[in-house]
Amino acid sequence: MKPAINKKIIVIAHRGAAGYAPENTMASFQLAIEMKADFLELDIQLTKDGQLVVIHDTEVDRTSNGRGKVLDFTMAQLSELDAGSWFNAKFEGERIPTLSEVFNLCKGKIGILIEIKAPWLYPGIEQKLAEELRDHGILDEDPTSIIVQSFDQSSVKRFSAIMPQVLVGLLAYQSEDVTVEKLQEIAVYADYVNPSLNLVTKSFVDTIHALGKKTTPWTVRSAAEVPPLLDFNVDGIITDYPDYVK
Repeated sequence: MKPAINKKIIVIAHRGAAGYAPENTMASFQLAIEMKADFLELDIQLTKDGQLVVIHDTEVDRTSNGRGKVLDFTMAQLSELDAGSWFNAKFEGERIPTLSEVFNLCKGKIGILIEIKAPWLYPGIEQKLAEELRDHGILDEDPTSIIVQSFDQSSVKRFSAIMPQVLVGLLAYQSEDVTVEKLQEIAVYADYVNPSLNLVTKSFVDTIHALGKKTTPWTVRSAAEVPPLLDFNVDGIITDYPDYVK
């Protein structure tokens, strides 16, 4: 086997350093910064009162002491929930953050890979994200510090039409999502194609690069999963454990 090409691999902390702290919390994001990850990966949804909030599931049940759908809560109600104890008692009191809070923490320190979650539930979420990016001036300092992605190609296209200067990616988790024909179609509008680990092959990565695009597979949860990805010459690795990628 040929040695991996010596190039910079982007280390992307999945929902922060989610192997070590409760996902999508300020504790997890702060730890990822301290671990010198290049990017955070996080998920956004909209609250009942139209606030961009950082949480993965469309319901709060798994990662908090609350019950119900994110869209049925106001931001004030979400902020009262404990989003840390489920992971470990020492994180009791961690809250579900707003995207604005994460921007304030991360600006100038680390890039952010933003996943628009379940956009069909949140009409206008792409416009809301664009407005918040403008308000925080993040793109003024470094346009490459933000990447926006989704499993929903219509959402990716809508966002890209609003902010064409921002890099965008399409997530993939089925084999039919990464055929050569499909990749050629995606390459028309996306800068990244980010698949689940089981879909990553040398042929896939070579095809992505031949199309002039990049790929950052997800989600590494074992150190043993890193070397094959390096051999495949991926551009970045999305991982719960940023320290696994040396």
